[in-house]
Amino acid sequence: MKVVNTVAALNAALADCPKEGIGFVPTMGALHAGHRSLVERARKENDTVVVSVFVNPTQFNDKNDLKNYPRTPEADCAILEAAGADIVFMPSVEDIYPEPDTRVFDFGLIDKVMEGATRPGHFNGVAQVVSRLFALVNPRRAYFGEKDFQQIAIIKAMVEQLSIDVDIVECAIVRGEDGLALSSRNELLTPEHRAAAPHIYATIKQCAEKMVMKNLYKGRSVTLKGRCPAKIKELVFTLKGLSGSKAFESLYRIDISSVEKASETVIQD
Repeated sequence: MKVVNTVAALNAALADCPKEGIGFVPTMGALHAGHRSLVERARKENDTVVVSVFVNPTQFNDKNDLKNYPRTPEADCAILEAAGADIVFMPSVEDIYPEPDTRVFDFGLIDKVMEGATRPGHFNGVAQVVSRLFALVNPRRAYFGEKDFQQIAIIKAMVEQLSIDVDIVECAIVRGEDGLALSSRNELLTPEHRAAAPHIYATIKQCAEKMVMKNLYKGRSVTLKGRCPAKIKELVFTLKGLSGSKAFESLYRIDISSVEKASETVIQD
């Protein structure tokens, strides 16, 4: 496995690698089993697997968030080598942005709901860095986890707008034993929020399956049929004693194809 830190070194490493055989996994590091699953899938489907590890400053609207984002380069390299990566690209900000990227994308409603509503500019920064990485790596396929499905919608829109020749491969969510989706940010959760997060998923899952929860919360039985997302959020707070907590910022029922907010839509049979 080669670890390269500059665009010149990346170009040299890819010099003899045809585009059709390149699979690419862009990451911000602090890797876990979810990232590893992306690399392992890319390994099965491509001749050359490239992984980028770069904490992109343009997608952070909070400087403290950028400062506190976990960085574990040595551990990341160990995970990537075990997963079968061929090239790991760990560039500096100057390599990715030799000049300030002033591009502003228009994604319509896609970047204005859910995470986009509370992180203005975040998805524009995602589009900036991913398009830059696509230009540098020039992959045939790029792999993204469905945990960040709003991000996938953004990237697909960006690829279409810029006419980038790449296949976006969506990969299944990897969850911990308690059901919480694996995320680098999980380690930033407070103990209270970390304990609550799996119950949020459990509640939403039960609602999606239109079932009755029994003996899930201290023996209480709650019917979720007919409840809108606002009521489900209230339910989670009540059952877990989290009234007033910022355990999560938003809960929507959405149309995956258009990412349209429908926050008061009732889940029907």
